[in-house]
Amino acid sequence: MSKFSNEYWMQLAYEQAELAAEQGEIPVGAVIVSQNKLIGAGFNAPIGLSDPTAHAEIQAIRAACDSLKNYRLPDDATLYVTLEPCTMCVGALVHARIKHVVFGTTEPKAGSLVSARQLLENGYYNHKFTFEQGCLHEKCAQQLSLFFKQRREQKKKEKQQKTSLND
Repeated sequence: MSKFSNEYWMQLAYEQAELAAEQGEIPVGAVIVSQNKLIGAGFNAPIGLSDPTAHAEIQAIRAACDSLKNYRLPDDATLYVTLEPCTMCVGALVHARIKHVVFGTTEPKAGSLVSARQLLENGYYNHKFTFEQGCLHEKCAQQLSLFFKQRREQKKKEKQQKTSLND
């Protein structure tokens, strides 16, 4: 994996997603890059922050804009995110003026670029960005699948323990 390749940056986003999983959050991670430099990173944290808007993309945008002291991203900014952005995140990316988005795996229920909605094709926005999908797809998809499998097993175990206590 060469430095500054899509895979390199997506690996950093994947590592952000691991931080989310360690905190019991859905493992989604994001990084923003400009001129081959990391300018923002974030991971999913709505539970820990008690903030439903604290998606990985939003966290990365906030970090990048804060470091730049500007509410708009540089003209060449690219977001790497492990999961296809939702409607809220696509809107934030439009407002932040992202140039390009690379995402790992699709989100059939809430994905708003290619899956459930195609907002850039069907929306009336004053800014549009380009995007590509599938970077480290298997790795990103497996991370999410494993997280939800473990969560289901934990809930099943808790339910069994609760049932045995009531017997």
